[in-house]
Amino acid sequence: MRAVKNISGLKEIFQNYDTFILDQWGVMHDGYIGYPEAIKCIADLISNNKKIIIISNSSKKKESTCKRLPSLGFNQNQFVEIMTSGEMVWQNLIDEAFVKNNKLGKNCFHIFDKSKEDGINFRNGLEKFNFVSKIDSADFILGCTPFINSCVIDYIPILSEAIKNNLSFVCANPDFDTVESNSEKLIICMGTIANLYENMGGKTIILGKPSKEIYLESTKIIQNINKSKILAIGDSLSHDIKGAIDFGIDSLLITSTGIHQNFFDKLKPIWESNKNTLKNLGIKPTFICSDFKF
Repeated sequence: MRAVKNISGLKEIFQNYDTFILDQWGVMHDGYIGYPEAIKCIADLISNNKKIIIISNSSKKKESTCKRLPSLGFNQNQFVEIMTSGEMVWQNLIDEAFVKNNKLGKNCFHIFDKSKEDGINFRNGLEKFNFVSKIDSADFILGCTPFINSCVIDYIPILSEAIKNNLSFVCANPDFDTVESNSEKLIICMGTIANLYENMGGKTIILGKPSKEIYLESTKIIQNINKSKILAIGDSLSHDIKGAIDFGIDSLLITSTGIHQNFFDKLKPIWESNKNTLKNLGIKPTFICSDFKF
């Protein structure tokens, strides 16, 4: 297996690729404002006639994600496709064949943060389901965002009851954690709860990264696709990099602005360093770079 190459920016490699698949948080922005280097890099790629796709493990639907881009400093017209794990889940839940094949039933226990826009509004268009307040009345779980002020241990009684009743857990955001912008503290995402459920013996349904489904859906727009000409860029080994590997494309790990920033030197990240214990996971990107920049 070839060594991971450290690059100073995309200017070193962009000519080798026609299409770039971008993660959002930790690559393009911090949840509140776009990184200046990222905004410039996207403009540089566009000026070189490159296609850019966003694939995000967000429980927000596609429409909401598109509308939010300008406030972060981006133009949605710069991207040939924008896809979220939430959109993938929502589209499949309205598909009767998907519901039937996965034996989901009609009664849904919905895990969501009432303060988030991708909370109760996620139900719009899913009126065929009965949203129940007690897990023992449910046929399946839909996990969007963790309950407000909750921690992992709080979900064990819910998940134990779900195991007893053999419920499937449909996860709209497979990320394990994200970084709180004002403190750089890791906070849990729904993927952590889904992963716990799977480890307890439950069935989970993941349609976002690292699942191939979201890559296939997002690249449908590209005619005569050549995977050797696609580069995925993200900040998560378990989702962005593993997803790229499973899909069969090259990848670039951004090290200084995402969830793995404590494992690398901020300015000169080195894969084969004592600080980077992540290398023991066996998930290797093609390249690493401190920031998403040209």
